[in-house]
Order: sequence, then C-alpha cells, then structure tokens
Amino acid sequence: MANEKILIIDDDDDLVHAMRLPLEAAGFKVFSAASGDEGLRQVKEVKPDLIILDVMMDTTTAGFQVSLTLRSPDPKSEYAAYSRIPILMLTAIHQTTPLRFGPDKEYLPVDAFIEKPIEPDKLIEQVRAHLGH
Repeated sequence: MANEKILIIDDDDDLVHAMRLPLEAAGFKVFSAASGDEGLRQVKEVKPDLIILDVMMDTTTAGFQVSLTLRSPDPKSEYAAYSRIPILMLTAIHQTTPLRFGPDKEYLPVDAFIEKPIEPDKLIEQVRAHLGH
C-alpha cells in the first residue's frame, strides 16, 4: 500500500477535501480533478491505482461518460492502458430520486457505488477492498 495513488474526480471542493484528509492519513497519495475532462487528463498524467468518480459534475451524466471512456472495449482507445483501474462511483442520486442503478459491464462500467455522504472509515474500507488489501 506504499503511496498508492487515488484520483478523486468531483466538482464539490468540500467533498474532495473531506475524502482527501482520511485517505492521506491512511497513506494514500491523493489527486483531484473538478470535471470529467480534467479527470481524463489526470488519469494519463497521474496513472492512479484507483479512481473515485462523482456521477453529476458539469453535466448530470459526466461520471457515466468518464467511466464509459475509461472502460472502452476498443483496444485502440487512448485509455486502453487504464481500463483496469478500479472505479468507485459516488452518488447521492438514490437519495434524491426513485431511480436505482448499479454497476453494469456495458452500460455503467464501475466497480462499486458509494452513497454520499460516506463516513471516512467506510471510504478507507472500500478503497482498500478494491485495491486488494
């Protein structure tokens, strides 16, 4: 677990800060991006070990688009080298609408959903579990 890199893609500065503190205290290097486009650029620069991705940012489906781009089945995709990075998707949508969804290989290719707000201990537990700790 020495200095594993976590990329948080979320436009809520307060939430990013609230996740950054416990993750850094647990020994992770934390990077952040405030939009889907910035997040995709950061993936190439940072090469994170795990991504925490918000659903709604500059658009209501920005997180979905990022996950679909990263998990593209096209071997010629510019993100093919990053397609196996675990993605934990943050959402509060289950609290605000009756809509229910979950990870789906084709339509929503993420490894897990995390309901906002998340307790710091649960966040660390989820991150460690998806990094194989």
